[in-house]
Amino acid sequence: MVQWAKHPGRRGHDGASAALRGVGLRLTGPRRLVLEVVRGSDAHPTAEAVHQMVRCRLPRVSLGTVYRNLRLLVAQGLVKELPGPHTRFDRNLSEHHHFTCLACGRIADVAGPLTEPHSRALVSRVASSGGFSVTHHRIEFYGRCAACRRKGRGRAARRPPS
Repeated sequence: MVQWAKHPGRRGHDGASAALRGVGLRLTGPRRLVLEVVRGSDAHPTAEAVHQMVRCRLPRVSLGTVYRNLRLLVAQGLVKELPGPHTRFDRNLSEHHHFTCLACGRIADVAGPLTEPHSRALVSRVASSGGFSVTHHRIEFYGRCAACRRKGRGRAARRPPS
């Protein structure tokens, strides 16, 4: 089931600190805050959005510092990167897909098991038809979310990324 969180949960200071120490990263204020911001949001924030939120607590932190820390957190497997025209970051490390509302732009997680067994069958067909070795895949759904449909937000204002 796809759900939009009304109030994103926040993992505490200790959770971020333990996660950083657990992968052997030096514990810095900006790094801890960047991880807390991504883990505290289900909105799949961009680096710029993370920067704005981090600056509420550390006003002098630069966008470059946020980008470097996001890259490091992705490399260490603490957050996921969603590539696209505006790279976003995801706290959800489980196997899942995404639904993007073309009216408001919100992104929601879609549980991986919802797409099974069709997803595995599709991977097999793609691999065998092209002689590929598929290492991973991503399924993206586009449309209008329930809130936008209720508000009568018209036809899709945004186009899916190509």
